[in-house]
Amino acid sequence: MKSISRRTAIKTALASGAMLATSHIDATLNRSEKKKKDEKEPLKGNIRHSVSKWCFGSYPLDEFCDICKNIGIESVELLDPKDWPVVKSHGLTVAMAQGAGLGIDRGFNDPSLHDELVASYENVIPMVAEAGLTNLICFSGRRNGVTDLQGWENCEKGLKRITSIAEKYNVVLTMELLNSIGHKDYLCDHTVWGVELCRRVGSPNFKLLYDIYHMQIMEGDIIEHIRKYHSYFSHVHTGGNPGRAEIDETQELYYPAIMRSLVEVGYKGFVGQEFVPKQPDKIASLEKCIRICDV
Repeated sequence: MKSISRRTAIKTALASGAMLATSHIDATLNRSEKKKKDEKEPLKGNIRHSVSKWCFGSYPLDEFCDICKNIGIESVELLDPKDWPVVKSHGLTVAMAQGAGLGIDRGFNDPSLHDELVASYENVIPMVAEAGLTNLICFSGRRNGVTDLQGWENCEKGLKRITSIAEKYNVVLTMELLNSIGHKDYLCDHTVWGVELCRRVGSPNFKLLYDIYHMQIMEGDIIEHIRKYHSYFSHVHTGGNPGRAEIDETQELYYPAIMRSLVEVGYKGFVGQEFVPKQPDKIASLEKCIRICDV
């Protein structure tokens, strides 16, 4: 075997060292890239995220709370009093509570229901406060042939009977804006109607749940309504249209722009995801839609 020169030996050693160094760098970069994929980027914090449990009904509440917390969601909502302690035990809140009233169709537009409604809300409002929650949902009920003016008068009379107790306990009665096509004959189906009711009731503890999906069906012009009337909103719901689908590029609302408008006007309430997941992995759908809204 021929002896090698010092120069050749040095070149060989340098080449081997370079190959080892390159391999080490490649391995380090691969580990770094894998770590980046495994570690989810934290949410920005400009939007307070919530989700309606009914859309993910197959998940036990305990398990669902763990999933939400892992994503960065702060609230699981539209839950009855028995479920509030479960959510709170996971360090989350219930941004929109339910448990009072007679349902969507039987609300404050019907004077014959006022006594029953008032008794129900008088019972639940202190429970909301004791649980450390703020928003309690309520409904106008069906129109039942009344004019807008009669509807305002009916709802105003009923609501004014409970606003003082809401103020006492610092609970915000929140009437949801719903479309009157899917929820046939529902009275509070336009933003301006709800805003006028807020003005008539005249209490900081009565506001609106601005449901973007429902208002897209009834009136559109979502961003402009947010700019004009956001001070009357205590809560916001999402949902794709058509079909209450996932809030992505398959439907007609562009949620990044809508969320930016909420940030621009200084909205501090929660945004509750209320879409029906379409893909088999419902949690992947939820995280995708949270990220879409996280502007």
